[in-house]
Amino acid sequence: MIAIIKYKAGNTASVANALERLEAKYFFAETPEELESAKAVIFPGVGHAGAAMESLKEKEVDKWLKQTPKPVLGICVGMQLFYETSSEGNTVGLGIIPGSLKKFDDTKAKVPHMGWNKLKATNEHPILKNLIDKNYLYFVHSYYAPVSEYTLATCNYINDFSAIVAKENFIGVQFHPEKSGSVGSMILQNFLDMVYSPEKNNTVQK
Repeated sequence: MIAIIKYKAGNTASVANALERLEAKYFFAETPEELESAKAVIFPGVGHAGAAMESLKEKEVDKWLKQTPKPVLGICVGMQLFYETSSEGNTVGLGIIPGSLKKFDDTKAKVPHMGWNKLKATNEHPILKNLIDKNYLYFVHSYYAPVSEYTLATCNYINDFSAIVAKENFIGVQFHPEKSGSVGSMILQNFLDMVYSPEKNNTVQK
């Protein structure tokens, strides 16, 4: 069963609704003990990175995330916290993926980056199955992750940034798949397929 991390900065209701549309079984988890019983984990996030990180620390979910071998999907701020640091409040993240997040230059365009935008795949990965460059997904964010060796797909707003990343069992998406219609549902289904059909997708272990 899929665990959705429930904490003060998580957009849990919309993620739960998206899983229900896919007929996926899930439960909300607030502690490491609850998370340990899950097959895989979805780590949603909205709002300020620093506040989100502090909320994770309250029940030591941050420590659990750093050590788990389970598949984890980070969404928006959830993805951002995979990184070492963010200039948003000088936040120290989980340090799972090397790099630091920066704020978009608001002298060049409106910030936050809000609305529908396209991706460009830069690597191969099961999470990208059936995703094409013409697909649009929904973004709401002021800070962005740099393009690096862990980038699976980029997006452009003011500059190129990482829209999908992966390192070992951790996958992050900057957009909101739960608010991105059929394409977002496809991304979530790809994650579910990775979790429940590991013989077809060797990137994430059972």
